[in-house]
Order: sequence, then C-alpha cells, then structure tokens
Amino acid sequence: MKIYTKTGDTGETSLFGGGRVSKHHLRVEAYGTIDEVNSLLGLARAAGASQQGDHWLEKVQNQLFHLGSDLATPIDAKTDWVTRVTEHDSAWLESTIDRMSDALAPLRNFILPGGAQVAAHLHVARAVCRRAERLITALGESEEISEHVMPYVNRLSDWLFMLARYENMKAGESESKWRPR
Repeated sequence: MKIYTKTGDTGETSLFGGGRVSKHHLRVEAYGTIDEVNSLLGLARAAGASQQGDHWLEKVQNQLFHLGSDLATPIDAKTDWVTRVTEHDSAWLESTIDRMSDALAPLRNFILPGGAQVAAHLHVARAVCRRAERLITALGESEEISEHVMPYVNRLSDWLFMLARYENMKAGESESKWRPR
C-alpha cells in the first residue's frame, strides 16, 4: 500500500465516516494538534522516561489515537468502527494523577517548566495540549463533538503537568519555583 493517495493535493482531506473538508478546517486543526501532542509524548519517551512513566505514556499515546479518530469523525457519521474516547479514559487519567500526587511533594508555588529532558518535553506537550483544548472548544461551538472529548483533553493537560513533576522527581531534579517580582 502506498502512503500517498494524491486526494489531498487540492487542499482538502477526508473525514472518517465520509465527507471532505479543507485542511485548515477547525476539525482538522483539532485532531492535527492532538497528533502533535502524541508526537511530543514519543519524544518524551525517547528522552528516557522512567519505566512507569514510559508505560503510562504508551497507554496515553494509544488513547490519543482514539481521540484523533473521535475528532476526525463527525457525531452523525454513519459508522460503527470508529473508536471514541470514553468516560473510562478520563477516569484512568484521574486515578493516575492521584497516584502521582501521592508520590510527590505538595505543590505550594507555581513552577517553571524544565528540569530533566523528559520533563521538559512533557511541559511542551502540556502547552500544546492546552492549544488543542482551545481548538476543540471552538470546534464544539460550531459542531457537535463527543461529550467525552473535552473532559479527556482537560484532564490530559493536568496529567501531563503531573507526569512532568513525577519524572523530575524520578530523575532527582528539583523544580524551579516561579518568583514574582
């Protein structure tokens, strides 16, 4: 199978479940930004995430493919083969956040992104996730999206923040506190 189809050469792309939209359509921007987050998680894994962190990251990377599929498929699409994000996915993020929280010192200050290389990559992923959240919110104002998408993406940015802190702890890196003027 060839990787190129030439069907996008005029600036349009196909959605799952049918239909074509421009490559700058808000739906494409949303799932494209989720793809960026997924790639950044791969970069964090390559930077040497802890064994536990790597395991969690792989799980989230798989969930992000489900999220991308969800966003690439209009709610009214006549398809039963698309995997959508579920309430269970958000609940897993929450339980993992709680596990990390139990292992970390309480947060009493804002912290500056950085530390170990893996944590720095996770902070970038968190920022890109927040951009995806803004795009998905805009998409949700103009088109119906799955009710589980926004809670998942909102929780994911929190999860990425906590995982960056967790990875810094595992690497023995201290956190730099934000110092207001």
